Amino acid sequence: MAHDTPQTLRASSIYQIFVRNYSESGTFDAALPALDAASRLGFDIVYLTPIHPSGHVSRKGMLGSPYAISDYRAVDPALGGESGFRRFLDAAHARGQRLIIDVVYNHTSPDSVLVRDHPEWFWKGPGGVPAPRVPDWSDVVDLDYSHRDLWDYQIETLELWARLGVDGFRCDVASLVPVTFWAEARRRLAAIHPCLWLAESVHKEFVALIRSRGFYAACDAELHEAFDLSYDYDARTELEAVWAGTGPLAAYLHHLSLQNSMLPATAIKARFLENHDQTRAAYHFGTGPRLRAWTLFAMLLDGAFLAYMGQERAIAHRPSLFDHDPVDWTQGDPSFEAWFAQAHRTTRAIRGREPTFAARELAAGVVLLQRSGGPQPVVALLNLDGRSGTVDLPIPIKGRDVIGGNRVEFGTVMALSAEPIVVILD
Repeated sequence: MAHDTPQTLRASSIYQIFVRNYSESGTFDAALPALDAASRLGFDIVYLTPIHPSGHVSRKGMLGSPYAISDYRAVDPALGGESGFRRFLDAAHARGQRLIIDVVYNHTSPDSVLVRDHPEWFWKGPGGVPAPRVPDWSDVVDLDYSHRDLWDYQIETLELWARLGVDGFRCDVASLVPVTFWAEARRRLAAIHPCLWLAESVHKEFVALIRSRGFYAACDAELHEAFDLSYDYDARTELEAVWAGTGPLAAYLHHLSLQNSMLPATAIKARFLENHDQTRAAYHFGTGPRLRAWTLFAMLLDGAFLAYMGQERAIAHRPSLFDHDPVDWTQGDPSFEAWFAQAHRTTRAIRGREPTFAARELAAGVVLLQRSGGPQPVVALLNLDGRSGTVDLPIPIKGRDVIGGNRVEFGTVMALSAEPIVVILD
């Protein structure tokens, strides 16, 4: 088990950059301003969507998915090659940031170096040729980890990146690769330097589906044998039902309590509203108080916080994964970015200072969230649905609202505010 997971990661935040669509030119050099943005916003970890060349066979879109990789040991020349990546890595380190890269070890492009050199390392579909186990993933073919020499190749590849100075790995669909492989990779890389291991775990429903088809799929509890952090996808179905108005918030809050009791004590969740695969938060909530309430909710949850480039400006358009579709940085709301920076720096400090988390629903869509255990306990009142009226409070609340900047005092009943309130208690 990953007993050595540093619990300080609960006070960390991860800023995801898709280099190809960060700028018009799509290079590392053109994405250097993202490092300044991450620093300004208060993020200590930068995560890059895959930096390797994509394949051409069965390509989706004009440029292909960055997750259909042709060579794990190369850097895409279109991004600036290895020299451009080294400059970006050095720039991140100069700013005191850790840089993690995407590892896509479940599959490769059909024309990858490994298909060419080691076709025996792949799962075979009908006709005995490499294929994907998930039919919708038509631009990739799946690796077969029953081959021990594949393990050595993959871990040696990770060692190359670690020796270059990479600080860790976000592992794509980590649930479909044996946990025993990830555990050995973690052990071997620890001899080079301690790395951060972030699992893109999958929806619990997807785990059940893959297992029903007779294939391997690890649940989140199993993944934490090797990983420091895992995605919050096991609760995503409940969360998206809340947003769609088809499910109660209580179901998501209940799942949070299940995570706390069913995962290892050292396990840490990566909490997010959006990423490269998910619809933008501003698309769901607009740019008003609901977006601010949900953003604070995610920032204050137990675990590390993850944001996707452009989220800080409340940009509603999600860049295409398959085409040239750079972020339009003239869009969005500059005032939201200023609010986001202040809110994130404030909540990150709270997560680091107040380790104990609790949340309850006071009324439909109205959450009382508490952080305690340190010298300055905090209560957040979040009106996630933008409701009006009054709500009963289980405790009196008196102190300073660190988001609005005002002193507040409430008894046992309070009038609902559209704006979120985060109070350091007297």
